[in-house]
Amino acid sequence: MIAENLIGFENLPQTIPHFCLESFRRHNKRDALSHKINDVWENLSGETIIEKIKHIALGLADLGVKAGDRIAIISENRPEWSLTDLAILSLRAVNVPIYTTQAVEQIRYILEDSGAKMLFVSGKKIFRHAENAIQSVERLEKLIFFDDDAVPENDNRAITYQTLENRGKELEKVDSQIFETNLAQIKADDLATIIYTSGTTGEPKGAMLTHENFTSSITAVSKSLPIKTTDRSLAVLPLSHIFERTVFYVLCANGVAIHFCASFDQIGAFLSEVKPTIMTAVPRLFEQVYHKIVKKGKSAGGWRTSLFDWALTVGQEYWNAKDKGEKVPTGLFLKHAIANRLVFSKWRTGVGGSIRFFVSGGAPLSKKLSNAFWAAGIPVLQGYGMTEACVTCVNRPEDSKVGSIGTPLDGIEMTIAEADGEILIRGKNVMRGYLNNPEETAKVIDEDGFYHTGDVGYKDEDGHFFITDRKKDLFKLSNGKYVAPQQVESLLKQSPLVSQAVAVGSGRKQVGALIVPDWETLKQTLEEEGIAAEGSREEMCENPFVIKRVQRDAVEFTREMNDHERVKRVYLLSREFSIDKGEMTPTLKIKRGVIDEKYEAAIDEICGS
Repeated sequence: MIAENLIGFENLPQTIPHFCLESFRRHNKRDALSHKINDVWENLSGETIIEKIKHIALGLADLGVKAGDRIAIISENRPEWSLTDLAILSLRAVNVPIYTTQAVEQIRYILEDSGAKMLFVSGKKIFRHAENAIQSVERLEKLIFFDDDAVPENDNRAITYQTLENRGKELEKVDSQIFETNLAQIKADDLATIIYTSGTTGEPKGAMLTHENFTSSITAVSKSLPIKTTDRSLAVLPLSHIFERTVFYVLCANGVAIHFCASFDQIGAFLSEVKPTIMTAVPRLFEQVYHKIVKKGKSAGGWRTSLFDWALTVGQEYWNAKDKGEKVPTGLFLKHAIANRLVFSKWRTGVGGSIRFFVSGGAPLSKKLSNAFWAAGIPVLQGYGMTEACVTCVNRPEDSKVGSIGTPLDGIEMTIAEADGEILIRGKNVMRGYLNNPEETAKVIDEDGFYHTGDVGYKDEDGHFFITDRKKDLFKLSNGKYVAPQQVESLLKQSPLVSQAVAVGSGRKQVGALIVPDWETLKQTLEEEGIAAEGSREEMCENPFVIKRVQRDAVEFTREMNDHERVKRVYLLSREFSIDKGEMTPTLKIKRGVIDEKYEAAIDEICGS
C-alpha cells in the first residue's frame, strides 16, 4: 500500500529526483517553493522549478560533473539549496552538505575527506567564514555563488549561479534530451549524499546514503502521517541536517507548499505570514516559545495571571489523562474548554493559527512541555532518526504517547539489545556505511544488518519506543549509580530561568548542573521577589542570592527523579555554550568531554571531587 498522494509513484524509479520532479510536474503549484526577498515573498511554480533544476544540472554537466562526483554545498536555507541538491542528484553525482556553523577545520576536513570537486556557497558572510578552509583545498575546481555580489575578484574558479544556469540553457539547445537521458540512468542503490556526523567526539564521519535510503523514508512517512496537498510548511531547520532534508523530500513528494526560513530570528514573523499547517522543529524551539508564553502570562498581573496559571494546571491535568487513555472527568473537560477559549486560543494564534501538527526531533522534549502544547490544541509528534538511518519512527496523530518517539515506520525493524538496552535498527533506511572508514562502519552495523544507534531505551507494551539517553553520555557517580543526563537537562529546561543546562557529576558524589540563565527572565523574577542583583552577568553569577534562586528551580524541577539523579547544586555561567568555542556541535549537541575538561574546577565545586 502506498500513500494516497504518492499513488503512481510506485511505477517510478525509486530515486529522489524522480519523486520530486514528478510531484512538481503533477501539482505545478504556483507557490511550490517560496522565500522572502526584501520583505516580499517570491514564489517558484512547479514548472519553473523543473526548468531551473534542469539548467543547473546541465550547467554542471557542461563543467565536467559526472556520475559519482562529489559536489558540496554550504548555505543557509533558501530555494537554491534544494534546487542545487536535486540538480546534483539528477546527474548521479553526490551532494556533500556542510553546516554554515561548522568550524573552519571541519569544513576543510569534509571537503578533503569527501573529495569534493566543486562547492556551492550562498553569499559573502558564509564565504568569509569558510574562506581559509576553501582556499586550502586545491582539488576544488569551481566555486559557485548563489549571490552575484559574493564572487571574489581574485579567484578564477569562482562563477555565479546565474552563469551556471545560462550554461545549462545553452547545452539544452544543443541536445534537448540530455537531461532526461541522465535522469534515466539513476538507480535506487546509487550514492546520493555523504552527510558528516556532528562529531561530539573526534573527527566527523561521512555517512553514505543512497537514493533508496531516502525514498523508502518518503513512502513510509507519507503512509504514516496525514499529509495533504493543501498543506503549507515552514522550513526552519538547516537543510544540511538529515531531519530537514528528509522532511523536504517527503513534503515535496506530497505536493506541500514549502516556505524557506534562513534564520531562527525570522520564525516569529514568518509564522504569522505563512500560517503553516505542518512544521518540523527541535525541542529548543518549543522551549523558547513556551518560556515566552509563560513570561507574558505571568507578567499580565492580577486576575489575568491567575487565569493563566489556572489554565496551565488544567491543561496539564487534561492532557495527562488523555495521554494515559483515561476518560476525562466532566468537570475537567468543561474547565479545559474554558481554558481553551480564554488562553490556549492565543497560543495557536502565536504559531500562525493553522498548525495541524508539529514534528519534533533531534532531542527529547519534556513531558511537561508536550502536555502543554497538546492541551493547547497544538499537536507535537515526536519522532526519531539519525544521520545514518534517515527517519526511523514517529508518533501518529491518532496514536501518540507523550515522551515516546513513536512506533517504527513500515519496513523498519527496531529492537532493544538485551545486553545493554541499546536501540538497534534494520531496514532500507540504513546507510551504506562511513566513507573511507570501514572500521567505524563495522562497529555500528553488525553481521545481521542491524545498525547500533548508540541510544539506550525501552519499548512499552503497545510498541512505542522511549529513549532514556545516549549510551556514551550515561555517567556513573562515585557511589556506582548511573545518571542519564539528557533526562535531567530536559527537566531543568522547563524552568523559565534556564536558557541552557548541562548535567554533570561523572565520578563525583552528586549530580550538579552548569546553567546559563535566561537573563531577562531571571532579572525580572529577582526584581519581583525582592532579591537584590545588580551588576554585570559575571557578578550576578557569583551572587549567592542569585545562585540560590536558580538552584531552587533546579531542585524543584528534578524532584520527580530518583534521589541520586536530582540536581543538588548549580554553577551559573555568564555566556552560552557555543559552536565557536568548541562546546557544541553544528547540530547544537553538547560536547560533554569538552565541557567536563573546561569546567572541571566548577564541577568539583558543586558535585564534590
